[in-house]
Amino acid sequence: MGRGTGPLRGVRVVELAGIGPGPHAAMLLADLGADVLRVERPGGAMSPGPRETDLLTRGRPSVAMDLKHPAAVATLLDLVAGADVLMEGLRPGVTERLGLGPEACLGRNPALVYARITGWGQDGPWATTAGHDLNYIGVSGALHGLGQTADRPQFPTNLLGDFGGGSTYLVIGILAALLESRSSGLGQVVDAAIVDGTAHLSAMSASMLAGGMARERRAAGLLDGGAPFYDVYETSDGEHLSVAPLEPQFYAEMLRLLDLGDAVPDRDDLSAWAALRERLRARFAERTQAEWAEVFDGSDACVTPVLPMTEAARHPHLAARETYVERGGLLQPAPAPRFSRTGATLTSGPSRPGADTRAALTAWGVADVDALLATGAIDQT
Repeated sequence: MGRGTGPLRGVRVVELAGIGPGPHAAMLLADLGADVLRVERPGGAMSPGPRETDLLTRGRPSVAMDLKHPAAVATLLDLVAGADVLMEGLRPGVTERLGLGPEACLGRNPALVYARITGWGQDGPWATTAGHDLNYIGVSGALHGLGQTADRPQFPTNLLGDFGGGSTYLVIGILAALLESRSSGLGQVVDAAIVDGTAHLSAMSASMLAGGMARERRAAGLLDGGAPFYDVYETSDGEHLSVAPLEPQFYAEMLRLLDLGDAVPDRDDLSAWAALRERLRARFAERTQAEWAEVFDGSDACVTPVLPMTEAARHPHLAARETYVERGGLLQPAPAPRFSRTGATLTSGPSRPGADTRAALTAWGVADVDALLATGAIDQT
């Protein structure tokens, strides 16, 4: 255990297994070198497919514990006593009912960072109600402006809420609380709510709205498809290009490479935007995506192909940086961000639920694991 090489090497994390943003945050911490122990119920938590391909569970061992069993609760509190962080993504009040809430855990380890991830947060009228990414980004104001069609919003799967406003902010909170605890010697509870994080991601949108540079309707502003020079265009083979030359010098470079010159309407004339869009649409439709990608390769025109993940992994720039890697037969994103001295490395792949119970608990210093197995408090698959 604890084989990571990243800057979090030596940080010990107990993860109460959940779905979505919690596992993603734990994966990120493990990628960065933390020793993360995934605790899940016998049989495991829900995965988006076969467990062998669930990359959100990579980099850490799986321990199966029945947290309704008193011996399992006592064992988990022993783990907490030697941990830096406990992460949980259950509904508010669940860990308290299990005897594993902040009061119990901080009582065993006053320096513990007790990190909680939920959609609605730990308080408020909807705190204990169900929800998913689409609900959280809808209520937080982010979904309303997404998409380039006026009649309905469009959403980017669950990237914006679960992972953008959720797991990312959970990790930010954990790291900030860990840094503070190094000087104070005291832990605290991190309440990471997806609605809060998503709203925080929208700071630039709030600025543009306040400054009169945006309106609360779709495809009407500079960055939401309203501008013809910041949009997605179809090529002759049915593929697409992302076109984003916002700055005048980049726009001029795009026109030069398109061989359009002055044969387009003035982009500063908003009344001419429809005609400009049509001119660009017709030009991009004259060639395939690959042909245009060759034209714009290495230029400052800010025109790039829209690629599916498997092709993105083979793109010369991403391939050179090894942005995607293959481990254990699985194509997957490499750890990010990167560090000059304590570079992160991928360690283990996804573990089956309970596959590492005996080895992981022993490595964390739990005594007489076999006796616990005999009681049924823990399980080794």
